[in-house]
Amino acid sequence: MQARAFGGWSIYVSLAVLGLFSSQAARGEPVDSCSPGQSRQYGPPAETEAADVADVPSEERKAGGDPNKRYFLIGPAKGAEAPSDGYRLLIVLPGGDGSADFNPFIRRIFKNGLPKSYLVAQLVAKEWTPGQFEKVVWPTEKSTVKSMEFSTEEFVQTVVKDVGEKHKLDGRHIFTLSWSSGGPAAYAVSLAENTPVTGSLVAMSVFKPDQLPPLSAAKGKPYYLLHSPTDFITIKMAERARDQLKAKGAITKLETYEGGHGWHGDVFTMIGRGIEWLEENAPAKP
Repeated sequence: MQARAFGGWSIYVSLAVLGLFSSQAARGEPVDSCSPGQSRQYGPPAETEAADVADVPSEERKAGGDPNKRYFLIGPAKGAEAPSDGYRLLIVLPGGDGSADFNPFIRRIFKNGLPKSYLVAQLVAKEWTPGQFEKVVWPTEKSTVKSMEFSTEEFVQTVVKDVGEKHKLDGRHIFTLSWSSGGPAAYAVSLAENTPVTGSLVAMSVFKPDQLPPLSAAKGKPYYLLHSPTDFITIKMAERARDQLKAKGAITKLETYEGGHGWHGDVFTMIGRGIEWLEENAPAKP
């Protein structure tokens, strides 16, 4: 076990528990436990591990031509006809170290959890200084790190523009999916001035309003929250997010699941239900 700072408070957990999943989770398989003995496997998954998503297009891109703004554009599905209103876009801020290693799992989300009308943009976190990820994986305007050249808010803006130059987008349905270390930045992105994001699915994460823009910017926006009552991150965080955002005019829903921190159970159905709820509650105009 080791000390790890997260969102301004220190807790003793293994790296695996804080969303740095084992190879099992990287493959998108259910995680039955996150024991202290688990370790993060940083190398790219073996080809056999990704065979089931070999048919899912995934292109590594540099948003705005910036080599530090790496992301994977996943989709469109092969043979899918472009929607007349444009593709819906799911922007993913992975937990853990936010690395490219999550690509097979996120391709599985695309394949098993989303309609064919979606594209997915998987952002890759940039480590600006050694050891940064022990405190902040996704820096924001209010949660900065030394030597950072851009915030996650700017990163998302640039990615949406980059995808929009390649595909027509439905501006009413531009959502984020985040978990664990990705959650704080996803909240910040949703509240940023002129954000393109119209809905947020946040799982197993903290909620720190003092590190966010004014919550009044949440008015009219939907937030779907997933949290396990046995997560080491207290469910009170998700309850506060639900209640405080709702008090500012947001549309909020909190769903719970069993198993503690990590993705457990029928993961893709669970995510799909959240996306469907965001669609039903998306603002009338982007």
